[in-house]
Amino acid sequence: MSSKTMVYMNVTPLIDVMLVLLIIFMVTAPMMSYEIQIDLPQPSKNKVEPEQEPPKPIRLRIDENGQLFWDNSPLPKSALQPSLMVESSRDPQPTLELETSPEVRYEVLAEVLATAKNSGMIKIGFVETM
Repeated sequence: MSSKTMVYMNVTPLIDVMLVLLIIFMVTAPMMSYEIQIDLPQPSKNKVEPEQEPPKPIRLRIDENGQLFWDNSPLPKSALQPSLMVESSRDPQPTLELETSPEVRYEVLAEVLATAKNSGMIKIGFVETM
């Protein structure tokens, strides 16, 4: 006679653990949902005026020597801040598009960006050179 033993895995403890976890999740899941306060925009009763056409952007180019060009006209560094202050006071404010040479030093670009920010320019963009 040969005795054949039946090999099987006892899954009862696994089912017990699964049921305990299920009960824990069922109890804690309603507690995890909470109300989020959101202020949604309300429709206004006033008619909105159509937006003005945006002004022509200002193209400020910095060449490899650090020389500035305002719409392809040379601009001394000392005249940059007054020019930007005049443009930033316009309503709506034009976009300042910075175009830099790949060889320009980072310090020059950082100085121009700081001057633009200190002059009140909000709309500043970068233009890829071809």
